[in-house]
This record gives sequence, structure tokens and C-alpha cells, in this order.
Amino acid sequence: MTLWIALGVLIILALGFVGWPLFQTTRRLTALLAAVVVFTAAASVGLYHYLGSPGVPSGAGSTPDVTQMVSSLAARLEDNPDDINGWIMLGRSYQTLEQFDDAVDAFEKAISLEQGRNAQTLVALGLALMAQQGGQLSDRAIGLFENALALEPNNPNALFYAGGAAAQRGNTALAADRWELLAGQNTPPEIRELLQRKISEWRGTPAEPVEQLASVLTVTLSASEAAMGALAEDSTVFIIARDPEQPSPPIAVTRRKLSELPATVELSDRDAMIPGRRLSDFMRVEIIARVSVSGAPTAQPGDWFDSSIIERSNQQTIELVIDQLVP
Repeated sequence: MTLWIALGVLIILALGFVGWPLFQTTRRLTALLAAVVVFTAAASVGLYHYLGSPGVPSGAGSTPDVTQMVSSLAARLEDNPDDINGWIMLGRSYQTLEQFDDAVDAFEKAISLEQGRNAQTLVALGLALMAQQGGQLSDRAIGLFENALALEPNNPNALFYAGGAAAQRGNTALAADRWELLAGQNTPPEIRELLQRKISEWRGTPAEPVEQLASVLTVTLSASEAAMGALAEDSTVFIIARDPEQPSPPIAVTRRKLSELPATVELSDRDAMIPGRRLSDFMRVEIIARVSVSGAPTAQPGDWFDSSIIERSNQQTIELVIDQLVP
């Protein structure tokens, strides 16, 4: 489960990179495009699993109210103020709700308990401060990103924002160094292309072409009338490729919304869960399409799914119809 949540955070971080062109024109990093986006999915999934959902029935339309869950967590922390993970989750949740002052307070409590030794929490506070200050990259936020890099030199969040801060103050050589480290961390090709374009601009050199990864599998995906009638339109559909002999962790994962079906979905090496474990290296794979009622990436009662095991040497396209209920 930790791996799945971490993957979600990294994917959302990649979406945050798209906000960089706005920085070029406004000379600031926009919190709503970067900070809030980073935390939304992590908070909603993580909070659900941290607290659970006592008394809430499973099934369509039964997702617990986020505000109620946040209040429950805050009350729990009053009785257990030394719960570091609880304060971090509370900060992420407040960030999702755009209660930035409360998010800053929660992250500061976590950092105090950690004695400032956790790079991820330092970055989280830096992002909350940016959101609190309307997207301004303050000296304090920059200091937090720099401290995070001192603790964890390859931290992707810290490299991105500290690199942007270096460019903002005119140190484009340092900015390029940091973004080069970031681009080398199994970054998706479209994001790596953005990074390399800026690195090239800062260094005054032509950008290297980004390798285009061809689709390995094409999935034509639909859902039965029964599934469509039982599920909310905004439910998340996970499309998963895994090794039938070693199902966990999955080889590759992507996602869609139920409202997008029917759809044609492509899976390739860029969707890999673990660097170096490529979908193109597997000839026999199981493809699963599952609609998650809770939003969690692992199967839960009430989810709907379909699956098939294929030999890739014989079949590159697979049709799945989501029509089975997880008991």
C-alpha cells in the first residue's frame, strides 16, 4: 500500500511540473498549480487508510466526508499529540481543503517532533507556506527546500522547487544542476522533456531528444450496464498489468475515470511501478481493470472489475468489460 500511495504522489508531482510556464511569466511558483495538486490525492487516499471509515457502509455514494474525517483526525491528535504521522496526514488534509494556516501549523508540529530531520516533511511545510502566501516563494520556504536537499540530495520535490528558486535568483547553473538530477530519476518522458528544455535554455545548449516509448499493450475498456448503474461517474478506474506468477507489486499502472468509458487505454514502459522493471520485458501478463469505490488502489468489497491473462507475443490488444463484483 505504501508503494501505491508513493506512486500516486509522484504522478501528481509530475502534473505539478506543468505549472512551470506560469512561473516564467509571473516570476513565482503558483501554489494552486503545484502545492495543492501534489497533496490532494495523497491526502484523500492516505487519510482514508489512516483513519478507516467506521460506521460507513461500502458501495456507491458511500465515500466518507473528508471534512468529517479531518475533524476526527484532529480530535485524535489532541489525545495523542506525539503522533508524527498523524500530524503529517492532518497537514496534507488541511492542504487539500485549502485551510493553509492550519496545514502550516500541523506540519510545524510534525517537524518539531522529528527535530527537522525528515526531508519530506520540510518540503511539505514549504509547499504549505507557498499556498498560504498566495504562491509566493518566500525566503523561509526556500530555506526549507534547501534543508530538505541537505538531508536527502535526490528528493524530487526539493530538487524541483530549490531548482526553481535558484533560477528565480539568477543562479541558472545551480538550477540546471538540480533539474538534471531530477530528470535522471525515471521521470516520465513528457516531464523529462520539459525539464530538459529548461536545462538547455539555462545552459545555452541544444536540448537532447527524449526517447519516445511505444505502447506495449492496448486495452479497449468498457463497463456493463449493471456496473455503470451501481457506481458513481467520477469513480477511479485502475488499469493494472501484473506478473501472474508474482502479482505484487504490479508491473505497470494507469488510471481513468468511469465517466471516460468506453475508452482505449495504452500501457507502456512509462507506466512502470518500479524503475528498471519494464512491461516490455514480460511476455505473459495479467491485465486487470477495476473500478474502485473507495479510491484505494487495492481491491475492496464493492469494487467492479474484469481481468485476462495474455501472451504478449500473440496478442497486443485486449478487450475488457468491467462486469464482475468484488465480493
